[in-house]
Amino acid sequence: MVQIRLTNSKTRRKEDFRPIDPENVRMYLCGPTVYDRAHLGNARPVVVIDVLDRLLRHAYGADAVTYVRNFTDVDDKINATALQRKEAGAAGTLEELIRERTEKTIGWYHQDMDALGAARPDHEPRATEYIAEMVAMIETLIARGHAYAAEGHVLFEVRTFEEYGRLSGRSVDDMIAGARVEVSPFKRDPMDFVLWKPSTEDLPGWDSPWGRGRPGWHIECSAMSEKLLGTNFDIHAGGIDLQFPHHENEIAQSCCAHPHSEFARVWLHNEMLQVEGKKMSKSLGNFFTVRDLLDEGVPGEVIRFVLLSTHYRKPMDWTAEKAAQARDTLWEWRKLTAGVAPSAADPRVIEALADDLNTAGALSVLHGLKGDPAALLASAQLIGLLGEDLGAWFASSGDADGPDLDALLKSASSKFVDIRDNAKITKDFSALDGYKSALTEAGVEVRMTKEGVDLVAGPRLDLGKLKALL
Repeated sequence: MVQIRLTNSKTRRKEDFRPIDPENVRMYLCGPTVYDRAHLGNARPVVVIDVLDRLLRHAYGADAVTYVRNFTDVDDKINATALQRKEAGAAGTLEELIRERTEKTIGWYHQDMDALGAARPDHEPRATEYIAEMVAMIETLIARGHAYAAEGHVLFEVRTFEEYGRLSGRSVDDMIAGARVEVSPFKRDPMDFVLWKPSTEDLPGWDSPWGRGRPGWHIECSAMSEKLLGTNFDIHAGGIDLQFPHHENEIAQSCCAHPHSEFARVWLHNEMLQVEGKKMSKSLGNFFTVRDLLDEGVPGEVIRFVLLSTHYRKPMDWTAEKAAQARDTLWEWRKLTAGVAPSAADPRVIEALADDLNTAGALSVLHGLKGDPAALLASAQLIGLLGEDLGAWFASSGDADGPDLDALLKSASSKFVDIRDNAKITKDFSALDGYKSALTEAGVEVRMTKEGVDLVAGPRLDLGKLKALL
């Protein structure tokens, strides 16, 4: 059996992975707050941990892994969305509108992650189904002197946990000095965080020893992971943006509720995602959801390939060029492996994945397997590529030889130049403007240079529309 090595965020070292129980490897990934569509950055940890799940099952057995990913379905953003709908005249109580919204959003999430080839976890707990477990954990923390009730709230007292800050590498005093935190008058310390908060009659709430209220965000994962994986489990994963305060607070709660527990043995954090070298944000106009890309013709398999082309611990840059290259590569691989039965995954692919999930290294090996289609197919399927479930885009192309994207872009560029030259003569640029708009609609970026025009396939390229313009 190959030795898997993972970088543990808690120790900041790459370590040999040794499961607590090799017959039941237990893993938890922080899932989404279900108030809207998942954006591309939300997909990265799902795809990364899906590869780890595949590797673990390959190493320890298909039934030897328990993978949990939660849904946060009680949240102020969810409440706000439901309130807006109610104020706009939607029928039903607020609770019914909240449930309707979360059900719909969970359905969207499943569709989008399925499209990326991510297998569904063994358990997908919803926070609202584990309120009793959260209340019980909070009661334990109060009894052990780690939490206190104040004005309908219950707060965790951070300074009662000496190891607080170990995961993120900060001291409590440094955190306070660098934080912009509005300190509530009932807090004993600025860093104390909410375990339970009161709910008004017009908001969702549950009865508790501290009055009608709802849980704080951090306690949810602690309670759900304990219920489904036990007080000690192997791997806890999520985006680097969750390391502090969410994961730091999870550790504090769980270890204080169970003093002889280490909670999660290994912590994995993936770095953030950028778009064309810039942070993804609505203000920059480069924010898009997974569904946006799928609806505009980017196959889920292409999205998965691009996400895996960068090591999970490095910032990942989504670019139009990468998406176009991924499409071309996958087209070639699918053509090579059409009608071929998979053999066995190449040992070098397994070794790359076992070395801290080096998916970029694994893809590099796949490029060298074109002379052995059976091994290429088996190796690609190990990381979730070239499966039948992701092949619809290839099968429905209607072109047995595949699209020669360079040739299509060259033809479009030539036509663009002809239209532009004619416009210069006639002084009527309406046809040129129309053709440029049509190219943009087809997902082609038009770059004007001193030398001429450069057409670049974007991540939302629609080959059908592009062909129609030639």
